[in-house]
Amino acid sequence: MRFFILLILLGLLLIGCAPSRQQKFLTTAYCGCSSCCSWSRDFPDFWNRHFNGGPNQGDVYTGRTASGTRPREPYDGLISFDTLFHPWTLPHRLVLPWFWFSHDGTLAADWQYLAPGTRIYIPGYGWGEVEDKGSAIKGPNRLDLFIDSHRRALQWGRQTVLGTVE
Repeated sequence: MRFFILLILLGLLLIGCAPSRQQKFLTTAYCGCSSCCSWSRDFPDFWNRHFNGGPNQGDVYTGRTASGTRPREPYDGLISFDTLFHPWTLPHRLVLPWFWFSHDGTLAADWQYLAPGTRIYIPGYGWGEVEDKGSAIKGPNRLDLFIDSHRRALQWGRQTVLGTVE
């Protein structure tokens, strides 16, 4: 009887230890600017942003992802190698509490192949979570990474990387 209970407890302990898989991804990057997200401000309604083209042409652009969240870049948090390698970031990380915790970046993928909420590690970018779907992101091996800066998004370009899917 004790062996049976021990076996059940061991099984419950290991249930969350599913192996992660490696997969090649063709990645591109985007930011929230008008040229990356196809929005513009029209004259009579200048304070609102509207889609320029595609199936949502004319609709108000809110800047939110398909899952309803605000897109963001990955952030390592207070206790990380980034703090060790860049010690000048420590003062503002200590003073501002929202910099204490890490968070995943936003990834756009084809939801037929990668479900929303899937975590993927991309070398050179960090951990990201599938929260968005782009109109040009089709297929199991395509990802679009959110980067805050348009210049850095263009520098990322188009890269084929070996990512780790959780």
